[in-house]
Amino acid sequence: MRLDDLDPSKNVRDQGRGGGGSFGGGGGGGLGLLLGFLPMLLGRKMGCGTILLIGGAALAFMYFSGGGLQLAGDTGSGGFQSERSGANVACDTEEELFACQVLASTEQTWDKLFRQQGQTYRPTTLTFYDQSGQSGCGAAQAAMGPFYCPADQGVYLDTSFFREMSTRMGAKGDFAQAYVIAHEVGHHIQNLSGVASQVRNAQGRASKAEGNALQVRMELQADCYAGVWAAQNADRMEPGDVEEGLNAAHAIGDDTLMRGAGQQPVESMFTHGSSEQRMAWLRKGMQTGNPSSCDTFAAGAV
Repeated sequence: MRLDDLDPSKNVRDQGRGGGGSFGGGGGGGLGLLLGFLPMLLGRKMGCGTILLIGGAALAFMYFSGGGLQLAGDTGSGGFQSERSGANVACDTEEELFACQVLASTEQTWDKLFRQQGQTYRPTTLTFYDQSGQSGCGAAQAAMGPFYCPADQGVYLDTSFFREMSTRMGAKGDFAQAYVIAHEVGHHIQNLSGVASQVRNAQGRASKAEGNALQVRMELQADCYAGVWAAQNADRMEPGDVEEGLNAAHAIGDDTLMRGAGQQPVESMFTHGSSEQRMAWLRKGMQTGNPSSCDTFAAGAV
């Protein structure tokens, strides 16, 4: 994907190693990242990245946590920010720079789409960390993969995840990386639209299986929104990008991950959707370029 001509987003921060103490937060998300189980994690802060790295080692908990919630983020103070007196500079490595350019592209795309509806888009903040960090929802660990924290309305990323994604999961390519970021931004869109709060409320009244099913629809909608972003930037796409994205979506399907962990796939335990579902909704967003086509909550949609 060609993004070299884009200035990196200014809505970025770099915590470096260890996270530099408490970070920005709102509310502290009293839902343990690694120890909380499904009902407590659904709709909270785990993104598709979490699933990718955990694979199946933690099927009982973190592996099936819900994808990020949504955001209405602070635009920040501008410029690349350091969390510790200038010691850490965001976008200063090749992988970070690409992520910052992807974020800038999502900001341009969703700002345009929101303005077409007479609305104002408020971007999220992307925070890099190295191995461990802090979010408004608690500790961030590299093993979680990318995630969104609703308490401080931010996306968190250790870019070593991209190497794990390529080597362990066979999900190679720059567009595969871009898809992951765009998916997390998709949860932001759900927050701005009010879908996130509606789903959280419904999950609070639902059984575990029902809550899981709602979470699947959330994740598939975020996949579709990632596809919409890609379609809106078709002039930046390169040969093989679509295949890279679909391959990544397949790699993080619940059924594929469960089989990879030596488990029989159980649909009632899915929280992100099967490989086929994830590819189908990413593809739909790519084909339509229209957010209105991403209604995974419509009867019979999933």
